[in-house]
Amino acid sequence: MVAHPDDLAYGCSAAIAAWTDAGREVAHVPATRGEAGIDTLDPAICGPLREREQRAAAAVVGVGTVEFLDRRDGVIEYGSALRRDIAAAIRRHRPELVVTLNHRDTWGGVAWNTPDHVAVGRATLDAAADAGNRWILPELAEQGLQPWNGVRWVAVAGVPAAPRTPSTPGRAWTARCAHCSNTAPASRR
Repeated sequence: MVAHPDDLAYGCSAAIAAWTDAGREVAHVPATRGEAGIDTLDPAICGPLREREQRAAAAVVGVGTVEFLDRRDGVIEYGSALRRDIAAAIRRHRPELVVTLNHRDTWGGVAWNTPDHVAVGRATLDAAADAGNRWILPELAEQGLQPWNGVRWVAVAGVPAAPRTPSTPGRAWTARCAHCSNTAPASRR
């Protein structure tokens, strides 16, 4: 559960490749299509481009399911609606492990984090518990999404103390490279 299409590729694609190689099912769930991520591209062009890149990057590391939550890039706000969308995805995919991105205000106290990362990270931490509580989001059960309290771990990628998994660096690099639209020089973003 991350904010943008390339967050998982840059954040933990080597670990994901190792998990899929070991037979684990993995789903990528970005909140947005990254449509506001490249300053020189109109969002109507950028979003579909970055969606294609995300699907290609996911395929490189063995992920067959990519589900976008269709939040608007750059303006995600923490709240019950975001928690509900993430809890619904958890109930649909029924994971034991949920990976999200840094939910803190900074990257190790060095650089500011984006509001989208902060909101989605915080909401994911809360939604992992919400997904298993039938009383918090009863409307999800009415939609056929039964509570799932099988989340055993929530891992936060991109924090200073996060462990590194360099087991498949070649595929991790290839997955990152699938996001070629977002590797333009800063002047083009």
